[in-house]
Amino acid sequence: MKEILYVFVAIFLAELGDKTQLATIAFASKYGWAKAFLGAILGLASVNLIGAVLGDKIGDALPVEVIHKGAGILFIVFGVLMLLGKL
Repeated sequence: MKEILYVFVAIFLAELGDKTQLATIAFASKYGWAKAFLGAILGLASVNLIGAVLGDKIGDALPVEVIHKGAGILFIVFGVLMLLGKL
């Protein structure tokens, strides 16, 4: 149970104030909070389901250390691309 709490807190803090939340604010101003909230839940749940399934499969094939290093490298690459205006 505490693992679920760890994931919740990590995702909650990571998503707080990000572009998804800003998009939800924009949609809520046009369609109302309930429709924006439901759409955001369905969209985020779908993306996170894909991530969870892929993570489970990758976790079976690779050691956790390799996954962590690979994720770190991807974050750095995306950050550099954003700084260069390519994303």
